[in-house]
Amino acid sequence: MTKDLNMFPEARIPFGTWGSSYFPAWQSSPLAEVNIGQFAGEGMALIMSKRKVPIRVLDYLVVGSTVPWHYKFWNATVVASCTGHRMPGHHLEQACATGLQAIVAAGAQVQSGSSEAAGVLTFDRTSDSPVGVFPERRAYRRTEVISDVWDNFGFDPSTENAMIASAGNVARKYKVDRAEIDDMVAFRYQQYFQGKESGFIQRVAVPMEVLNMQGKSMGTIADDIGVKKISLQALHAMRELETGVTGGSQTHAADGMATMLVTNKEMAKQLSTRPEIDIRFVAKAEVRVHASCMPEAPAAAVQKLLSKTGLSMNDMAVVKDHNPFAVNDAVFAKVFGYDWHKMNNNGCPLVWGHPQGPTLTRVTIEALEEAADLGGGYVLIFGCAAGDVGIAAVFKVS
Repeated sequence: MTKDLNMFPEARIPFGTWGSSYFPAWQSSPLAEVNIGQFAGEGMALIMSKRKVPIRVLDYLVVGSTVPWHYKFWNATVVASCTGHRMPGHHLEQACATGLQAIVAAGAQVQSGSSEAAGVLTFDRTSDSPVGVFPERRAYRRTEVISDVWDNFGFDPSTENAMIASAGNVARKYKVDRAEIDDMVAFRYQQYFQGKESGFIQRVAVPMEVLNMQGKSMGTIADDIGVKKISLQALHAMRELETGVTGGSQTHAADGMATMLVTNKEMAKQLSTRPEIDIRFVAKAEVRVHASCMPEAPAAAVQKLLSKTGLSMNDMAVVKDHNPFAVNDAVFAKVFGYDWHKMNNNGCPLVWGHPQGPTLTRVTIEALEEAADLGGGYVLIFGCAAGDVGIAAVFKVS
């Protein structure tokens, strides 16, 4: 029995008031050389201008990122200034769940009556990630050095395992077949390139010119640089790094930003590019699973979410996830008896990359666009976060 759930009755996502940069792979574009906070703020202003949204209507900004950037101490205040509009806000992060958490936080901001129009701006630059030096009096060395992206991916301090080990653990637990993984990856690439050929990706991702300190162009980011077509034969030939994991069946580090708005009902109709479309928050769930079993956490989060709402997978018009490993999708399909061919239409992070902070924001934007194309319905978004966390949310497009 479906429960009448409406997580934030007063909050709406105005259709079309969103967009992202393309996500060029690590060290492959001029984004490797910019202050990503400044780029994101300026990028948001550009996107809102293209969507015909006056940036001055925003009264709050929820910023989300995971990799330290120069002047991060000032977080939302300096990023807001880069949009050209001084507004209050705050910063949040939860590894790769950041993008969805920021959307939910903006919904809560509007639901509480604190804001009429809250911007969501998520971003990260994995290229040239900073190295931190930490005084550690309990250690013999007294000074510890950590590379923020690479050392964290390579070492979970609670398990002492690399993140890739969690994928191998889960692949073995669920007896995931390597042949199925390769078939899935080939299909995911096919979905992405179909999305490009149809023009769907171009509706979401906005080309952006990158300038140097002198204001001279360093190039335009107009593609998910680093993503190339790959054959099933090439996938079969790849060396297995962990059970079910090859270079092709895991995502790649990337740079980028993504932005959207959450407003009250009245303002949503004013700002939406299609005012007849109503987008509501339905529900959200989070879980933790066994240590070093991250790829099974999203399925567990969806189980909790469906139990809370009374909805089933058959009720979902669009299903889309953050899938750093193809194992994530294979396990989800096994747990629910769900056909993985039906999810992640038009692309997913497995293919277009993993800048962490904005990843689930872009996933959500693409899913809402797809739902509108289908005439509406429930939209299921889910993913994992560092360690063993799963997050899931349902939106309704009417």
